[in-house]
Amino acid sequence: MPDDALFAAVTDPANRADPYPLYARLRERPVARQRDGSYVVSGHAAIRALIFDPRLSSEDLPPFRRPPTGNPIRDWILNPIRSRIASAHRPLIFRDPPDHDALRAAVMREFTIPRVQALRPRVVREVDALLDACRGRERICLVDDLSYPLPVSVICDLLGVPESDEPQFQTWATQLATALEPDARGDVETRRHTVAAFDAISDYMRGLIREKRRCPTGDMLSGLAAPGPGGRKQMSDFDLIATAILLLVAGHETTVNLITNAMLTLLRHPEELARLRADPERAPRLIEEVLRFEPPVHFRTRKALGAITLAGETIPKGAPIILLFAAGNRDPARFDAPDRFDPDRPDLEHFGFGGGLHYCVGAPLARIEAEIALVALSRRLVAPRLMHDPPPYRPGASLRGPEQLHIGIDGIA
Repeated sequence: MPDDALFAAVTDPANRADPYPLYARLRERPVARQRDGSYVVSGHAAIRALIFDPRLSSEDLPPFRRPPTGNPIRDWILNPIRSRIASAHRPLIFRDPPDHDALRAAVMREFTIPRVQALRPRVVREVDALLDACRGRERICLVDDLSYPLPVSVICDLLGVPESDEPQFQTWATQLATALEPDARGDVETRRHTVAAFDAISDYMRGLIREKRRCPTGDMLSGLAAPGPGGRKQMSDFDLIATAILLLVAGHETTVNLITNAMLTLLRHPEELARLRADPERAPRLIEEVLRFEPPVHFRTRKALGAITLAGETIPKGAPIILLFAAGNRDPARFDAPDRFDPDRPDLEHFGFGGGLHYCVGAPLARIEAEIALVALSRRLVAPRLMHDPPPYRPGASLRGPEQLHIGIDGIA
C-alpha cells in the first residue's frame, strides 16, 4: 500500500479491529502528506508540538448546510438562516480563541471537581442496578447492558435532563457523533440524518433552557443558563444550546468506548483482570494505560492557519491536518514496548483525552465512570470470557470502539 494512501486504509471499516499496523507504517514519517492533500501527524513528539501551536485551528468543519427539502420557502429562506446561525455558533471543540476560551471558561465554572466527585454514589448505584438486571443470564452484551446506558444516564443527571427523556438522548448522541468522522461529513444521507438529529435536540434544549431559567434546579444546565459574573449572560442562547449538545455527545460517546475498550483489554489480559479484582486500587493506573493502549478517540482533525514546518515536512497554510493520537500513544520513540499492555509502566503521558487548549473537559467524570464500572465488573462477573474476538466494531474510525461486546458468564455475584 502506498504511503499516501495509509490514512484512507485507517478509515476503511475492514481495518477497524486492528489499525495499529497501519499506525506503525504512518509513524515511519511522523508528518505524512496523503493523496487528498491532508497531513497525518502520527509521532508523539510531533503531535505534542502541534497541539500547542497557535497556527493550528479547530475551525475545520465545512459550512453547515441543510439538505434540500423541496419546500421553496424552507430551502431559500428559513434553512439558509438556520444554517448560518449553526455555522457561527459551533460547539467549543470546533472554535478557536478567543471564542473557545470564553466558552470553555463558562463550562469549567460549572463542571467542577466537587460536582463531579459528588456523582460517585450515583454512578455506583447505576452500575449495580444495571448488573443486577443481568442476573440469571449466561451472557451479557457489555455495550447494551452497561457501557451505553451508564454514561447517558450520568450526563443527563449532570445536565438536569428528566430521566424519562434519556432514551431519545442516546439516539441523538449516536447520530451526532458522526460529525467527528471526516469520511461521513460529505455523505448526503448521513448529513440529512445528522441535521435532523441536531434540529431535534436543539429544539429540545431550547425548551429545557427556558424551563431552567424559570425554575433553576441546581444542575449544570441551570448554572450555565443563569447570569454570570457582573450579571451578564455567560454565553448567547445559540452557544448555550451548542454547548449543551456537546456535553451530551462528548460525555456519552467517548465514555462508552472507554469502558468497552477497557473491559475488552482486560478480558484479553485475564491476569490483569484478576489483579484488579484482588486490588481495586489499581483501577486508576489501569485506566490510564487503557487510555494510551486502546483510547476511545483515535484522531481529531485540524487545519493550518499558516505554513508549519515539522519533522522535515512543511504543511502549507489551509491544509487539513489529522492528529493521530492513537498512533502517538504507541510511538516506540516515546514508550518502551508500546504494544504491550502494562498498567505498571512508569510514564503514561498519553493523548487519551487529547491535549492543549482542547483537552477534554469531561476527563474527570469519564475516569470516575470507568473506574467504578471496571471494579464492579471485575468483582461481580463470574468467570467472564469473550464470546467473539475481535468483536464487531462501530463504523467510526475516530471514535473507535466495539459495537457489541458479548461476554459469557457463570452468573452475577
